[in-house]
Amino acid sequence: MIAVILPCFKSSNFVLDVINRIDQNVSEIIAVDDCCPEGTGKLIEEQCSDERVKVIFRPQNGGVGSAMKTGFVEALKGNCEVIVKIDSDGQLSPEILQRFIDPILNGHADYCKGNRFYNIESLSDMPKIRLFGNSALSFLTKFSSGYWSVMDPTNGYIAVHRKVLENIPIHKLEDRFFFETDLLFRMNTIGALVLDIPMDAVYNEAESNLSVTRSLPSFLYKNAKLFLKRIFYNYFLRDFSIASINLVMGLVFFIGGMSYGISRHLHFSELNLETPTGTQVVTAILTLIGFQLLLSFITHDMNREPSRVIHNRLPTQN
Repeated sequence: MIAVILPCFKSSNFVLDVINRIDQNVSEIIAVDDCCPEGTGKLIEEQCSDERVKVIFRPQNGGVGSAMKTGFVEALKGNCEVIVKIDSDGQLSPEILQRFIDPILNGHADYCKGNRFYNIESLSDMPKIRLFGNSALSFLTKFSSGYWSVMDPTNGYIAVHRKVLENIPIHKLEDRFFFETDLLFRMNTIGALVLDIPMDAVYNEAESNLSVTRSLPSFLYKNAKLFLKRIFYNYFLRDFSIASINLVMGLVFFIGGMSYGISRHLHFSELNLETPTGTQVVTAILTLIGFQLLLSFITHDMNREPSRVIHNRLPTQN
């Protein structure tokens, strides 16, 4: 059984068409009205006759993450095997739903997400500022999530196996636009296999609520925070390996070498003297050793990306 969650906010002009285009193999459609000022949820109740649809009204606006957490909790009350998120503004095509469901049902993935960067030609329609912002966020998310092979982390088209969802703390997920990135981080904590699904970038007259320029500083901070948490969990709390030593020693040598070189350079500059060759050599050696150790750690981290399906080994939660 398949459940689709539609977070609804300022999408009254599109949501009915989106629901009508959802395939009949979907058994449940959960529309979450995130205190929408347009009354999208009420519109669905009054004008949609699809018996699969259930509307949930949130008492106050909490963002897409809050709406999805509400939808996840509701979906897990049923017997669905796969839970899918589709935005209700018409920019994610319901017709490609099966691409996201099949890999999970066939045991090839635990979590599927859309990737608009796969087809270069389709990117011509993407606004340049969004193209730059998504590229930057993809790079940051590789570090924070540990999924080095994924792109387009803010893509709202996702599908996840219910067992995977049951084994992560849904209530801890981010409330707003960082939701998808935080969910990727949670996938890594349990070793879920994530698969990118190629899709075209589609834009209509719906206005995006995500501002790249305003969100980038916040995303930078939050990605850095998740990166530190992931490194601590994977390399010091749950496990300790040669990669852990490479990371620690790499930081010591790299930061120590740079600090030593800068301090000595400033010291000799105050004396109007040239920095001795020996000092420069020591600085270069320490810095290069640290850099090589850090590269070794990153290589290990890239090879550590989950590559086996986990949902068939996870316990079913009651």
